[in-house]
Amino acid sequence: MSRVVKAAAVLAGGLALAHAAPAITSIQPLEPLRTRLLPRYAGLGDPGHVALTFDDGPDPLSTPRFLKLLEARGVKATFFLLGFMLERDPGLGREIAAAGHEVAVHGYLHRPMPLRTPRATHEDLRRAHGLVTEATGTAPRWYRPPYGIATTSALRAARRLGMQPVLWTSWGQDWRASATGTSVFDTVTGNLRGGGTVLLHDSDCTAAPASWTSTLSALPRLLDHCEEQGWKVGPLAAHGL
Repeated sequence: MSRVVKAAAVLAGGLALAHAAPAITSIQPLEPLRTRLLPRYAGLGDPGHVALTFDDGPDPLSTPRFLKLLEARGVKATFFLLGFMLERDPGLGREIAAAGHEVAVHGYLHRPMPLRTPRATHEDLRRAHGLVTEATGTAPRWYRPPYGIATTSALRAARRLGMQPVLWTSWGQDWRASATGTSVFDTVTGNLRGGGTVLLHDSDCTAAPASWTSTLSALPRLLDHCEEQGWKVGPLAAHGL
């Protein structure tokens, strides 16, 4: 192999690593380390507050049920919407915002960012950002990459669009076919502390069919638990990030 070819290979490998490097912080076993080293990116905020977030909507079958429950409990949340789902039902996106919830961007398509080119990444975020802005009348502040896997290109695109990337500190693994209301509650609260950000899903568009029913079942218990701990539950806008 010539020196030129070797140099090109090293450069290509370096560029690929730079593109995918942020994804390393999204590996689940590294979540505690991520929270310590990158607290704002992980969603660590006001210790007296817990941010409640939902991904993958809006879904006309399931999202209205979450809105109804949250309204009954007097709780607001942040909904990270997928552009292609919002495109199918922009009225539901408007309904989420009209109910006082915060609407954020989860991308247009739910595909891993490391597999996409910088140009495709920017177009995905730009398209989703435009759809959310059009539907709600407000430019979204937050961005969460699909699977929690960001890339340098995704982070740059988000910042260019005026969005702050944010992940989570606790999740319910509620996308699994084996999930139950109890398993979702136990998984979320296993490491939940004041200042944490909870990731749940109000749709099964990228998960096991009807998995959202387990999330909906766990939600009242989760809200009760936070109240018992003295934590106020609300959207990321009230989380002090």
